[in-house]
Amino acid sequence: MTHDRPSQDPKPLTHDSLNPLPHGFFTRLGGVSTGIYESLNTGRGSNDAAAAIAENRRRVCAYLSTRVLVTPHQRHSAKTVYIKDAEDDMPAIEADALVTDQPGIGLGVLAADCAPVLLADPQAGVIGAAHAGWRGAFDNILKSCVDAMIETGAAPARIRAVVGPAISVRSYEVGEDFVADFAKLYLTDVDLFMPATKEGHAYFNLPVFVQRQLARCGIAAQTLDICTYERADLFFSYRRATHLGEHDYGRQISAIALPPTMD
Repeated sequence: MTHDRPSQDPKPLTHDSLNPLPHGFFTRLGGVSTGIYESLNTGRGSNDAAAAIAENRRRVCAYLSTRVLVTPHQRHSAKTVYIKDAEDDMPAIEADALVTDQPGIGLGVLAADCAPVLLADPQAGVIGAAHAGWRGAFDNILKSCVDAMIETGAAPARIRAVVGPAISVRSYEVGEDFVADFAKLYLTDVDLFMPATKEGHAYFNLPVFVQRQLARCGIAAQTLDICTYERADLFFSYRRATHLGEHDYGRQISAIALPPTMD
């Protein structure tokens, strides 16, 4: 595994559909953390040094040119919270999606195989960030986030959405109980499962399921189609860390903001 030196600045992935809003699907590169957390670990739930996490988050904030960066305490829920104002030392918000129409606030979600989604209606000045693991996507965190954006003034026809790096179908093996439970509610999506070599197991296409959930909300989402499990040089991965027997893992952040003044 090779990495850029931790002292380098973050160089996140971006997508044209979200321009010109400040945004980024940040990789693990460009921070100060070391060891298994090298280098841009932004997960406060990890056992990384608190000072390193704080500096890494400061770098993300600087990249977005925001005064504050808000990330929720994620619980694989379908809960979205509107952010009216925020400070660095505010209590953790339990949610899996955030929405705001306030300039100067960066919204972010953390992931290490789950699918991060950034959303925006630039005309209305409304943005959102959602964390969609299989449970959250199954329970429709995407609809919750889109509904909150609409309540804040966004129009479905104008909302742009991008699904960021996540574990790919090639690396996401699930058991037969998962497939059976999924089929009870999403029978039309069973084509997202591919046979695995292990008997009774299948591979699941999480990013495309997230894309379809957004489509059901009337949102045509783009996907970056990069696998977090396969790209150890760029991304943290919970499943990879588990397979390697590592005691913990870092989290990368995907974030978006409204600039201080909107045209």
